[in-house]
Amino acid sequence: GALLLPPADNESGDGVAVGVERDGADPGRSGRVAAMRGAHGGDGGHNDAGALVDDDVGRVVSWLKNVGDKVEAGDPIIVVESDKADMEVESYEDGYLAQVVIGEGEDAAVGATIGVLAPTAEDIAAVQAGGPAAAAPAAPTPEGTAGTPVTMPALSSTMTSGRVVSWLKSVGDKVEAGDPVMVVESDKADMEVEAYDEGYVAAILVEEGSEADVGAPVALLAETEADIAAVAAAGAAPAAAPAAAAAAAAPPVTAAPPAAPAAPGGHVAASGYARSLASKSGVDVSSLSGSGPGGRVVARDVAAPTTTTTWTPSPGATTATPSARALAKSKGIDIATVKGSGNFGRVVKADVEAVLGVAPPAQRKTVVVAEERLSGPVEMTGMQKAIAKNMEATLSVPVFRVSKTIETDAFDATYQKLKPDGVTVSALLAKAVALALKKHPLLNAKYEPGAIVYNEHINVAQAVALDGGLVTPTLRDADAMSLADLSASWKDLVSKAKSKSLTPDEYSTGTFTISNLGMFDVAQFDAILPPGQGAILAVGSAKPTVVAMPGAALGVGIKKIMTVTITCDHRIVSGADAARFLDELKTLIENPAVLKK
Repeated sequence: GALLLPPADNESGDGVAVGVERDGADPGRSGRVAAMRGAHGGDGGHNDAGALVDDDVGRVVSWLKNVGDKVEAGDPIIVVESDKADMEVESYEDGYLAQVVIGEGEDAAVGATIGVLAPTAEDIAAVQAGGPAAAAPAAPTPEGTAGTPVTMPALSSTMTSGRVVSWLKSVGDKVEAGDPVMVVESDKADMEVEAYDEGYVAAILVEEGSEADVGAPVALLAETEADIAAVAAAGAAPAAAPAAAAAAAAPPVTAAPPAAPAAPGGHVAASGYARSLASKSGVDVSSLSGSGPGGRVVARDVAAPTTTTTWTPSPGATTATPSARALAKSKGIDIATVKGSGNFGRVVKADVEAVLGVAPPAQRKTVVVAEERLSGPVEMTGMQKAIAKNMEATLSVPVFRVSKTIETDAFDATYQKLKPDGVTVSALLAKAVALALKKHPLLNAKYEPGAIVYNEHINVAQAVALDGGLVTPTLRDADAMSLADLSASWKDLVSKAKSKSLTPDEYSTGTFTISNLGMFDVAQFDAILPPGQGAILAVGSAKPTVVAMPGAALGVGIKKIMTVTITCDHRIVSGADAARFLDELKTLIENPAVLKK
């Protein structure tokens, strides 16, 4: 797939330059093409500083990666100067930089090849030998569409479409960069999507409950209130509806430190208009604190410099969870008047309930309802579709399974001793698995054609069942964390999973997965290998079992025994490798004192 440079959205510089084009690369090459991309169209993407100018050419200010460097999704790879701003361009693809086609200081037309990624380090030479790749086609601009489109973002690496759960803005509402505008259901979670442009909502193209492909326009913004009618009329035309197939969606913006971020080489992320104002005012842009998304310096920071060290939303913007917004809206409560108790002052559902005087239930009561029988086809949720797709993808992987019984009496005793300190069984289990993986890194690796890819980090994912699917929150660097930190992190992740508020790096970075059905009194089961991993561990329940016990009456005794089963990718893991890993895991669980260190 081709990595594309997204457009500079407007003169305020609040847009984040991120884009991926997965088609259009030369099929005869193993590398991925990095190419310039044009603006997404419209005459509403400029501010009072002047009209939007032609952006058919971009200049590579600096490369942030060198040939041979590993590139991971989300890594900044270049800084590009367009007609409106200098922007860091991030990658949505993994690979290795094999070739720089457009050097620093050189211009490239929209659609021109600027660099090539190889899938593995071993492929770099082959990609280089293939010569310059064919230029990826420029993304077409919807003709006749006035205003700035709000597009469906890619909220995960596997997302191809998303469903609009709810709109947080209505037609005619003022939108500022950073304002939440809608809630989107992806294949993993429900997430608020924030605006990268300022303007007024002129048209909603995708209604609540409807789906749109990633990159498709879902709404249109007008520059001013007076432009709403004209933009809405243009948006209703047939030409305004289709999404540009190659349009890359920007990921959701999260609160970031305001200090102007500097890339390698000293580059400060700032909009072109902000740089112009700073130059006229004699202000050093690197000394300013950025209030734009990602800490980017925008025009208002130059006009009114601030020394604040904490990012705050735009005036009038209130951060709140989707469930809190929905409850407040249904009860006629202004969400801006509710004091938030969540992270960074975020309003959660409990805050709205407190305003309503609703006390948390003392106990859960069983309510008997009439039986409802389902009949006929029922459309799957985005999460269910993603699970089905991933399960089908694993059918081509040759796997094998190995089971082992483990005594848990000492493990259970350790848990009971640490439970008052907040330590959970999931944290203890994750710690044991992580330490075993540290000694047997092959089980933490994954297969790529012709290579075994060893992961630098030990990120233990654990399956959490949700209504209508499951998700795998990840404890990153689990081998290096204390039991207290693992437990606190796991409780937070589970809470986010149940509220569908996990971020992509909290559910898609696992290098090894645990599926634990012990709480359901399951004796033993096999788990299906997730894509991109080399192994998964299935954990059954611990059951009292009669075992040989020399010295005891009748020579037998009772111990709690659980059965674990590991499913492995046979392309990289052998039976002996799996057996040695399970031996190490058995030792750690049966002698859990080491887990507390």
